[in-house]
Amino acid sequence: MLVPRTLIVLAAGVGLLAAAPASAQFFLKPANLAGAPVTGAEPGMTGPALPGATPVELRAALVWNLRAALNVAALQCQFEPTLLTLDYYNAALKDHSVELRTSYVTLEKYFARTAADKKAGQTELDKFGTRVYSGFSTVGGQLSFCQTAGSIGRDALFTRVGRFGDLAESRMRELRQSLLAWGEQYRAGGYRPQLYFVGGALPPFGNDKCWKKDSYQPKKCGPLPAG
Repeated sequence: MLVPRTLIVLAAGVGLLAAAPASAQFFLKPANLAGAPVTGAEPGMTGPALPGATPVELRAALVWNLRAALNVAALQCQFEPTLLTLDYYNAALKDHSVELRTSYVTLEKYFARTAADKKAGQTELDKFGTRVYSGFSTVGGQLSFCQTAGSIGRDALFTRVGRFGDLAESRMRELRQSLLAWGEQYRAGGYRPQLYFVGGALPPFGNDKCWKKDSYQPKKCGPLPAG
């Protein structure tokens, strides 16, 4: 169910006024993962490489990567409700629906252009989507990933329509860094323990019958696994 933007803002405000930990601070001093903006041409930023992609196609891939990351966070980060990852993801789908749809069409055209035929292009697009989603599944870095995804999801809430790609370009390097195992930074050196949270199973991305375009079909494959 999509959650209205106003309710999310009110929920965030209540969370700040209450005694709950602000923005789910897992560490006394978290690692600084901020990085320079990307274009998508950098290795690993779009997940699988896209040979011969134009700047527009690379931006579309970054948009789709950010959508996938927020989707995975919505499923995998519910162990910490104050992150609001599910609410932020639902709001992003609603607020940035046009840009997300346009980006998907752009990727369709890229794979149709670079594959042998239309059917092969669709197959490659499906493989790309599966690899993108699986690339954001992490265990050792789940705390940093969830915290970063929550921060980006909050920023997406206040990103103007048509600028979701700008957000993807400015935060993708940080998001990729967050997938690594980061520990407490307050004391330099020595052993820094990392907590591990294993969320629920990911949806069956490799089962084509469960999906229509980018939408999961619960009537065919049952409800999504709980986080």
